[in-house]
Amino acid sequence: MHYPTDISLLFDATRKVIELSARLSADQGLSDWRQHAYNVRHLKRHLRAAQSTKHRNAHNEAQKEKKDARVIEAHACCLGVAQGYLDNARETLAKSAVSGIESLAAKIEIETYMKHAERQIDQTRRRVILGEVIPHAEKVFSVFETHTEWISKGKAGVPVELGLRVCVMEDQHRFVLHHRVMEKQTDDQVAVAMVKETKQRFADLEACSFDKGFHSPENQQELQAHLKLVALPRKGKLSQQAQAVESAEDFVKARAQHSAVESAINALEVHGLDRCPDHGIDGFKRYVALAVVARNIHRIGAILREQENRRAKRKSRFADRDMPHKLAA
Repeated sequence: MHYPTDISLLFDATRKVIELSARLSADQGLSDWRQHAYNVRHLKRHLRAAQSTKHRNAHNEAQKEKKDARVIEAHACCLGVAQGYLDNARETLAKSAVSGIESLAAKIEIETYMKHAERQIDQTRRRVILGEVIPHAEKVFSVFETHTEWISKGKAGVPVELGLRVCVMEDQHRFVLHHRVMEKQTDDQVAVAMVKETKQRFADLEACSFDKGFHSPENQQELQAHLKLVALPRKGKLSQQAQAVESAEDFVKARAQHSAVESAINALEVHGLDRCPDHGIDGFKRYVALAVVARNIHRIGAILREQENRRAKRKSRFADRDMPHKLAA
């Protein structure tokens, strides 16, 4: 997945429209897209031209005005070229006949990418030409995986990430008890639900440690009804009462054990969650679940190996001793 910009997403969607329309035309004996490879290169040249205008520096107000004019002109030209290919694809769809499930699926796929392209044309025109600010809720960060979200955690050296958040609940034996794929949700919105769902499966859950991102006044109060110990550090400057709570021995002990969850996150990435090859939100959720299962199986294997190593050490410790002979009766 590349870094998403309005015009690069427009290229992705329009490229797919051209390629799929050419395939549909070939299957139905139409000659509309004989130069589809050239069409993609033609569109890409206009994309590069629009991108290059934004990288030029302007040192004074006059140069800035000229640069803005060149940016608008290049983007308007690119949008016109893309719109022309969409109009041609619309004519191809009107001429093509639905002769079976495959042709129907092909037409639906083309129409889906056309909607993506039309949205990107509209947003690019509004942002670049009209100077509007596009609301975050209207943005899409991938035309292939539309569930992709823009994640900004404030990490050093990693300003943003593209993907989906996954919340993980791990026990003291380093087994993953529960997980949740967070679609358009933040940590504080899933804290209570994670505890409730985990307690339905594991009724013995009495204490839980959280990151600061899960804090909210409502979560602090509601989690007290489900857990005996809630190790949820508060944000900002602490009151005397909050300092007393977070200085308690049980709270400090729970927080000291919390760092182990970082190894679980790394282990899940090692077991497949670093990058998901499946398509769609259902494929993503399935892949996450399989990674959790793989992590737990790996943990069982690690425990069995530790037990076997301890037995082997005990045997080697007493192997050089003479066994006592049984006395005859």
